[in-house]
Amino acid sequence: MYDYPAATTVGVNYLPYILFGAVALLSWLVQINFQSKFRKYSQILMSHGMTGRQVAEKMLRDNGITDVQVISTPGQLTDHYNPQNKTVNLSEAVYASNSVAAAAVAAHECGHAVQHATAYGPLQMRSRLVPVVSIASKWLQWILLGGIVLLNIFPGLLLFGIILFAMTTLFSIITLPVEINASQRAIAWLSSTGVTNYETDDAAKGALKAAAYTYIIAAIGSLATLFYYLMIFLGRSRD
Repeated sequence: MYDYPAATTVGVNYLPYILFGAVALLSWLVQINFQSKFRKYSQILMSHGMTGRQVAEKMLRDNGITDVQVISTPGQLTDHYNPQNKTVNLSEAVYASNSVAAAAVAAHECGHAVQHATAYGPLQMRSRLVPVVSIASKWLQWILLGGIVLLNIFPGLLLFGIILFAMTTLFSIITLPVEINASQRAIAWLSSTGVTNYETDDAAKGALKAAAYTYIIAAIGSLATLFYYLMIFLGRSRD
């Protein structure tokens, strides 16, 4: 009989690195795809000429939201909804553009404003995690690094870091239904109001679908990283 403990151990030890590398490669490919799709759909202009700002303002009005302001924010792909000051922040390329991509992004961010106005459950859950994640993000890398260095002396530090990282992973997972729902609201509104039509519907859906993949891979990447740190901690227990 042959025994293969060494080969099995090597396989297990390298599994986190293989998984982490695969997720990193997939994340890069998804980002490249998103940027490519955004450039492509930015070349398709809306027949009615509405800019991202005008699309956002119309969607807010149509949903009876009067206390949210649409503003321009510097940078590229920096679009977001801020529930603290109730602003839809559109990047310069989206705010003033009359492309299908701009309309899709603007409507998506307004989808978050509608979620906020209707007390959408997953958005409320994510908002409650924001303070914890904000604090954790400032210290997490140092706690994890210190935990790895001091693993054999003070294993509790790495465990604490893993718990904090698990909170950020939970945030990434909760973000998925929030983003997907905002895109669904955007697509339904764009089509039902005639802002997009049979010629531009697919392009709007394609832009938002490409964006959704970035959130999915971010959640997968966070899970893979959490698994990596868990393997380090559990590996110490087997030693």
